[in-house]
Amino acid sequence: MEATGSGVDILSLVRTRLNASVVGDVLDSLGRTHQVLPAGVRPLERGMELAGRAMPVLNADVHGPQREPFGLLAEALDGLERDEVYLSCGGTVRCAYWGELLTVAARTRGAAGAVVDGYHRDTTKVLDQRWPVFSRGAYAQDSSVRLKVIDYRVPIEIGGVWIAPGDLVVGDVDGVVVVPADVEAEVIERALEKASTENVVRKAIEDGMSVVEAFATYRVL
Repeated sequence: MEATGSGVDILSLVRTRLNASVVGDVLDSLGRTHQVLPAGVRPLERGMELAGRAMPVLNADVHGPQREPFGLLAEALDGLERDEVYLSCGGTVRCAYWGELLTVAARTRGAAGAVVDGYHRDTTKVLDQRWPVFSRGAYAQDSSVRLKVIDYRVPIEIGGVWIAPGDLVVGDVDGVVVVPADVEAEVIERALEKASTENVVRKAIEDGMSVVEAFATYRVL
């Protein structure tokens, strides 16, 4: 099977040949119908894409100065490995969960991107680094007296999507999809086939085939 091999090979295939939508479609076909993060989690700008392995991070609200500001945030960032995605949730979204210096730390460690179920800040300085960040939008409010990291490399849940350490994460302008490890090989194989078929269907429709006939012939729309 084309998608077998090392994790790096799989990530290369995803980055060059697949997208979030087609991966999500295949997951639906396998009965995994809750794998796309909420629509509010978006790339900071069009063209940002990511594919990597989930490094889930769990946050909690705090109220005022703490003995250890930010909790385990620095430890989590230092523990990021190449091709991992910092994937963060928790708290009541009262502040920014990501910013310039966090981007520097993750990028220099070779991480594949950051996805936070919360806001980001330092937008211009994050964008200047040309590194993919997905969030619910920009907000200047700092996290130091409002949020801390309480654990990482643990299962988390965002909008009904369960995420385990090492799950495949695919993100682009259409959103972020999470592929559970137990179906990853099948999803990649089917997604590659679907992407190829969609190209054939597009060409057929451009050449004059009706949509009804195209769907009857290829079962893809």
